[in-house]
Amino acid sequence: MAKDKKLRVSGHKVILNRSAGGDFGIFFMLAILGVFMFIPMFYVICQSFKPLDEIFMFPPRLYVIRPTLDNYSDLFSLMNESWVPFSRYIFNTVFVSITGTAGNLIVSALAAYALAKIKFPGRKFMFQLIVYSLMFHETVTSIANFLTMSTLGLIDTLWARIVPALATSLGLYLMKQFMESNVSDEILESARLDGCSEFKTFLLIAMPMVKPASLTLIIETFKGLWNAGSSIYIHSEQLKSFNYAIGQITAGGIARSGAGSAATVIMMMVPIIVFIICQSNIIETMGSSGMKD
Repeated sequence: MAKDKKLRVSGHKVILNRSAGGDFGIFFMLAILGVFMFIPMFYVICQSFKPLDEIFMFPPRLYVIRPTLDNYSDLFSLMNESWVPFSRYIFNTVFVSITGTAGNLIVSALAAYALAKIKFPGRKFMFQLIVYSLMFHETVTSIANFLTMSTLGLIDTLWARIVPALATSLGLYLMKQFMESNVSDEILESARLDGCSEFKTFLLIAMPMVKPASLTLIIETFKGLWNAGSSIYIHSEQLKSFNYAIGQITAGGIARSGAGSAATVIMMMVPIIVFIICQSNIIETMGSSGMKD
């Protein structure tokens, strides 16, 4: 008879084949990686509170000697001097980010459900085309996309930035693979036998089961749209993004380096907040989404 494995109890749960030393080793390595990942963000935050002479101090320091809020006040003063109200730039970015993210989630989820759970001729060929499209960088397709936007009459409108974000190959691939492996055909068939329509089955049965993939797609899409700068589709200054406007302000030389650091902190805070909110939901969902056939 095989030797019984040593059991260890932690938090009223039985843990197999891992010692306390192993847990500590894993935690120690993850802590080191976490520190290295946090240092650049911490450095940028410190830079935003440094006076100009400390910003250019060599060697650079990871702490502030004389903290000041002048960089933020200078940034907002420069924003108020812009001939286009900065509220317009903020509105453009928020509108594009929210609309594009929501649209990408809806289109990707619907298409993924059809490819994963509905049998129709040519679905494997279509999915192969989607996989092959992942090899092409957006720069390769920029001319074709520009011609498409021009033909649709969307040049110099906010929709020229939203429409390309509505259907991304990576989002569709992610949703399709997750839906195929986590949504049981038996559960969907049971819902159909109970009288659910196909759309109601998708909305009430399939979507809750792919919540981790949905939240991951939301994070990636929102981050890309929020951090987008200048666009070949947009010519009017009133339609430019907040990131573009910040870049124009901070391009005035070394005298605006402090304001540039403050702008960087403001730009990165919103995606970080979205990530923190969605990350907690992802962890909770992944921990409770296991199902048996």
